[in-house]
Amino acid sequence: MTATASTQHSSSIRAAWISLISNIILTLMKIMVGVLFHSPVLLADGIHNAADVAASAASLGSMQISNRPADADHPYGHGKAEVVAAGIVAIILGFAAAFIGYEAIQALFKPAESVSVFALIVAFISLVWKQWLYVYTMRLGRAANSKGLIATAYDHLADVYASIAAVVGIGLALAGEYFPIPFSQYGDPVAGILVSLLVLKLAFGMGKEAVDILMEKSVPEEKLSTYTDLVHTVSEVKRIDRLRAREHGHYILVDIRIGVPGTLTIQQGHDIGRHLKQIIMEHDDQVKEVLVHLNPWYEEDNTSAPPQTANR
Repeated sequence: MTATASTQHSSSIRAAWISLISNIILTLMKIMVGVLFHSPVLLADGIHNAADVAASAASLGSMQISNRPADADHPYGHGKAEVVAAGIVAIILGFAAAFIGYEAIQALFKPAESVSVFALIVAFISLVWKQWLYVYTMRLGRAANSKGLIATAYDHLADVYASIAAVVGIGLALAGEYFPIPFSQYGDPVAGILVSLLVLKLAFGMGKEAVDILMEKSVPEEKLSTYTDLVHTVSEVKRIDRLRAREHGHYILVDIRIGVPGTLTIQQGHDIGRHLKQIIMEHDDQVKEVLVHLNPWYEEDNTSAPPQTANR
């Protein structure tokens, strides 16, 4: 692991611990205030935060595993541990969305309860806290391409949605006690329904991305095009027979088959492959491994044949 990668990993682990501890504190605070002051949306959000504790713990554990070096059982490394954790977080968010929606709908058919300014204060504190955590963890997660930390950041974003809805809902209910706002007493549960839909959408997007990576989906076409251009910068490469790349958690694996003059020696071919690997890895620090396969090329071969990518 390079010095930069080691620093990014340490920062990511620290962010994961901050997220875990924050979720524990917010869970206790929201549930206590939600129960004491009868706020359905705050109580539901507190239970959602309890699920966040499990999600944060899963992400933290996966980040520790994903940076283990390759071994005999896992020759390509352990990077997909973070993808598995991201999938777990998506499932937890899905169940949390269903729970929040269920509790909010039930609250609509019950007599409206008075709300407390303390519930509003807690919801606002959660909003500010979670917004900071989202920005902080997303910045570090993207810098390290850590799927586990990015999943944690999206989990914080779901809480931002929930806190915004709670602030609006509780605030509307409080305003209704002083101003004649129709149905304002139901602002809290209606906000809960909106939150459940937002969280469900977020969970679906996270789950889809995790499944795509686990199913070895190719990297975006733009990256493949960039790799193709880099291969063509090596003058000895006469033809690209195939170029594929896939994400393996926080890093990328690239497979290339190229045609080089058949008269070259094994040593010359080896040097070309090593040079090509160096070019790609220096250009894209997310690439951890480049496998280069050499095919013989002769003047009479068709040099205009298009390369085969993972999408063809």
